[in-house]
Amino acid sequence: MANSLSAKKRIRQNEKRRLRNRSRKSAVRTQIKKYLEMTRQSKDVEAIESELRVTQKKIDQLAATGVIHKNNAAHKKSQMARHLSDIKARIQ
Repeated sequence: MANSLSAKKRIRQNEKRRLRNRSRKSAVRTQIKKYLEMTRQSKDVEAIESELRVTQKKIDQLAATGVIHKNNAAHKKSQMARHLSDIKARIQ
């Protein structure tokens, strides 16, 4: 257990940040699932592309705040873009 006031404050700050980061990660995971579900069901490429832009923006925001690593964010975005290009190829 922490003894000094600054150590106690650090514990409180860490807990707040942990909960905030956890919430943000969960929201992005949900958004990714929503995008993937849309790619499975919808044949409207424009709607899928707009959903991809929203998802990529949320991933970028996570990386900018340091919740996830920037390379991890780039990898996720690349995977989703590749997924979209596969769908476009199948449709045409």
